[in-house]
Amino acid sequence: MSLIRLQKYLSAAGVCSRRRGETLIREGRVTVNGAVVDGLGAKIDPQCDRVAVDGAPVVPAAGAVYIALHKPPGYVTSCRHPGKRIVLDLVDLPERVFPVGRLDKDSTGLLLLTNDGRLHHRLSHPSFDHEKEYDVTVERPISDGALQRMARGLPILNTRTRPAEVKRVAENRFRIVLKEGRNRQIRRMVGRVGNEVVRLKRIRFAGIVLGNLPEGAWRHLTPEEVGRLTVGPSAGRPVSPSARKG
Repeated sequence: MSLIRLQKYLSAAGVCSRRRGETLIREGRVTVNGAVVDGLGAKIDPQCDRVAVDGAPVVPAAGAVYIALHKPPGYVTSCRHPGKRIVLDLVDLPERVFPVGRLDKDSTGLLLLTNDGRLHHRLSHPSFDHEKEYDVTVERPISDGALQRMARGLPILNTRTRPAEVKRVAENRFRIVLKEGRNRQIRRMVGRVGNEVVRLKRIRFAGIVLGNLPEGAWRHLTPEEVGRLTVGPSAGRPVSPSARKG
């Protein structure tokens, strides 16, 4: 059983914003299993509990699809690319979905797909400052000085990268958290400090974590995760539910 806050469920179902949901709860207009709930700390089980606003049943927004995919190497992040394997080949759905952002052909890890145009814009536009975390293995041992340079920002593509969080994992491996997504940014940054990426894996995006989802597998996001993406900035602790094979 996965419990989520009532106001988040209202937002994920497309009823209103989370803040508006809090107002509806305070006003006593929301019921759970027939009983009025006026406390903002109330949590529900979306699979079992019956929620209503002003007597009208609340159900998840019809037609909206939110997918987490573990992209394997060799697939192009595109809806169409003649002669190449694309990420949509891995997802068997009746609805048409679109990848959010990009992972280059050789990179692996978390990729979000949706048919929600507003969310696609929200997650793709750099002004929203969504964090993206990557696990990076490089060809040769990387110095502390090189990691510090990447953390401060480096000149690439006629501009300078924004400050980033960088943490060493091993002699030739580190994790980096970005709030931007320039073309092949990490590979270019590593090149600027005299090294080369041999493995690049995205493990977190906008509060959603890859977790134990196997390569090539996909799953639907939970209502709580959808709420994280659709309401306000992605803040709080990431959630990593069990994997689903595609």
